[in-house]
Amino acid sequence: MLLARYITRPTIRSRGTKGIMIPRILYKVAILFLFYIAILTFQFILFRLAFPDPTIIYLREGLGPEEREIIRRSFGLDKPLYEQYVLYITNFLRGDMGFSFLYKVPVKEIVIDRLLSTMILVMPAIATAYLAAWLIGSYMAWKRGSLVEKTVLSILTLIHSLPLFWIGLIVLIVFAVELRIFPPGGMRTPPYEAASFIDKIASLDFLYHWILPYLVLTLYIMSGPALLMRASMISTMGEDFIMTLRAVGHSERRVMRDASRYSILPLITQLGITIGLSFAGSVAFETVFSWPGIGRELVIAFNSLDYPLAQGIFAIMSLAIITSNTVADILYSYLDPRVKRL
Repeated sequence: MLLARYITRPTIRSRGTKGIMIPRILYKVAILFLFYIAILTFQFILFRLAFPDPTIIYLREGLGPEEREIIRRSFGLDKPLYEQYVLYITNFLRGDMGFSFLYKVPVKEIVIDRLLSTMILVMPAIATAYLAAWLIGSYMAWKRGSLVEKTVLSILTLIHSLPLFWIGLIVLIVFAVELRIFPPGGMRTPPYEAASFIDKIASLDFLYHWILPYLVLTLYIMSGPALLMRASMISTMGEDFIMTLRAVGHSERRVMRDASRYSILPLITQLGITIGLSFAGSVAFETVFSWPGIGRELVIAFNSLDYPLAQGIFAIMSLAIITSNTVADILYSYLDPRVKRL
């Protein structure tokens, strides 16, 4: 019994881990910063090649060459390219993303609002999906070979193999168009007025629009981690300490509970990837559901030739991806002292 208690104690972290975590974190943050500067540089070059003269959008408003030149100067587009680059990097690091051609307001205001709209959908879905994945993956490993396990495994594999936007489109057609149980898209029923983001979501109408994309996103996100948790659990069940727990007389439920704790580490890495890809993949998903998030706004910015807004959204998406992966890497290193690399 003493041996069993020792084995089932949380032994993931060691006393020496804390001392090496600070330089490791500083190293990871430095790499993140340099990588983000590289992304901003690539973005600067890419958008200058894609939009040689972004003020062409004002031709639709009947402005002449003189007015367009005034606008170019107001956005700093008349300066040499190297000056534009230095100004662009320093402004972004200060949080100044420029001025939107389309909305005539600072890009920062639009990005914050759309980012919150995406997060209010994505973050609850990820939290629910990973909790369900942990439970379902553990249960599948426990019932390995049973009819229930084979059925759930087939369903999750099918969901994981399909594109998210395609699943969303089918669900939208069935439940919104044919059955008319849910609205066909959007965040609220127009017209509506909201003084702030809190006012926008503090209503039953928002919940009515939110529930269908939330359920679709949760189900899709859950499929991958659930399969990963099942594989990790099956691997853990072959470890020596599991055999010891069974030998000393612990119940099968207790064995599965302890095994699930030790099998969760791969989900930490997967979580960072999921958060990043959820922002990147929101472009198609939010377009299907007409959700006014950051992904859908990126499509609008490109279609409107609003390159300051497109730059700001692309930069925020890139930052979300590399930050989530860096945090997951640091957390994994903290939880598993066997990871000694920087």
